[in-house]
Amino acid sequence: MSERRSKGARRSDATSPVAAWKEKEYLNGKTVDAGVVILRTSGCSHFHRDGCSMCGYNVESSCDVKPEDVTKQFATGVQKLGQVDFLKVYTSGSFLDESEVGKEQRETILKHCEDGGTRLLFESRPEYVTDETLGSVVSIHDDIEIALGLESSNDNVLRYSINKGFTFKDYERAAATAHSHGADVRTYVLLKPPFLSESEAIADSITTMRAAAKMSETLSLNPVNVQKGTLVEKLWKGWAYRSPWLWSVLEVIKASEGLSGKIVCDPTGGGKERGAHNCGKCDDVIIDSLKSYSITQDASRLGWPECGCSEIWRSVLELEDYVMGSCDLQRFFRKQRA
Repeated sequence: MSERRSKGARRSDATSPVAAWKEKEYLNGKTVDAGVVILRTSGCSHFHRDGCSMCGYNVESSCDVKPEDVTKQFATGVQKLGQVDFLKVYTSGSFLDESEVGKEQRETILKHCEDGGTRLLFESRPEYVTDETLGSVVSIHDDIEIALGLESSNDNVLRYSINKGFTFKDYERAAATAHSHGADVRTYVLLKPPFLSESEAIADSITTMRAAAKMSETLSLNPVNVQKGTLVEKLWKGWAYRSPWLWSVLEVIKASEGLSGKIVCDPTGGGKERGAHNCGKCDDVIIDSLKSYSITQDASRLGWPECGCSEIWRSVLELEDYVMGSCDLQRFFRKQRA
C-alpha cells in the first residue's frame, strides 16, 4: 500500500495529474524538498485482475487516459512544483507496467530527472522489476529508488488477508534485481491488514520490518486507512474492522529501532475514523511526531503522550486475542451514545 497522501485539489480530466504537492524528505543525511506527482493512468493491472483488499487508489484511474495524456499530466505537475531535489511519481499501480506508463512517457520522466539532477522514486509490483525494464531505466537516469509494496513477509497474510498476488520470494527477487542495477529499494510495510487482531497485526509488521530491512534502504510503515470501494471498507461498515491505533504504530517503530536504513511513517488519514487513530485527544501529538521523525530520523522526536486511551488500547490487545476476533468496539459505543 502506497505511502502517498491525498493533498490538494483533485482533477478529473485526463490531461491533469490527480494531485501534485511539495513535502519534506530525509535524503543523504539532510532534510530536502521533495515533490509528489500522482498520475492518472488506465489503472493497476492487478486491480483489473482481482485487486488488493485495502487499496482504493484505482478510483483515480480511467480507461480514457491516452499515453500522450500522461505526458501532459507530468508536465503540468512538475511545473506546479518547481525545483525539487527528490521527485516521487505515483500511479494507480506500477510505473514499470507499460499498460500504465508507456515507454515513451517513462523516458520523458526519466530524462526530466536526469537533466535536473533529481532523485526519482516510483512504485512497482515485483513482476515488472526485471533486468530488461531496469536496464532501460538506468541507461537514462540512475539515481532512482523503487518502492515495492511488500506489505507482509508472511505468505498467508499476503494471500488471504491482502490478496497481493505475489509471494515474499517474488519480493526478494525484485529487490535483488533493483540492487543489481544500482537502484535503492523502499519497502512498504502494511500495519493491520484485514482479519488480523491488533496484536497479530503489530507482530506481523515487526517481523516484516525486520525481514525487509535486509533488502531495503528505506522502510515505510503504512497503517491501513479505510478506502472507498474496498473489502476493508465493507468490513469496517459492518463493525468488523478498525484501523490501527496510533499506539500500535509507535510500538512497531520502537521495535524496529536499530534496523539498517531509514524508517518513515506518515499515516494517511491519521487521526480520523478511517485512518490510524487513538481517542482524538492525543492523536495530533503522535502524528506530528511521526512526521518529524520521518524527515529527521531522530527517534527523540517520537511522541509518547500520557493519555488514558493507552490503557484502553492494551485492553483491546488482550480482548481481541481472547475472543480471536477483531471489531471496532470504540466506534460502536461512540455511535450508540450519539
